[in-house]
Amino acid sequence: MPIISIFFGIVIRINFRDHNPPHLHAEHQGREALFDIRTGRVIAGGLPRATARLVSDWIALNQAALAENWDRAYADQPTFRIPGLDQE
Repeated sequence: MPIISIFFGIVIRINFRDHNPPHLHAEHQGREALFDIRTGRVIAGGLPRATARLVSDWIALNQAALAENWDRAYADQPTFRIPGLDQE
């Protein structure tokens, strides 16, 4: 599962050939949640509220790049990194 981004200690990954709906995995301090790429909402698991908000905000800022990465990963093609909220 390639790393798409890391920011504020949150690791964002998208699995190759993963199930729909398009989503990402966010890991932070031993906890994990799946976020819908289209809505930014948690669809499984859980993170602290402030952490989940950071991930949702980041998704909103990077929706097009995330959708492209999802399509690439779903087709078993290489993905690319997306800058995090703490990066310029």
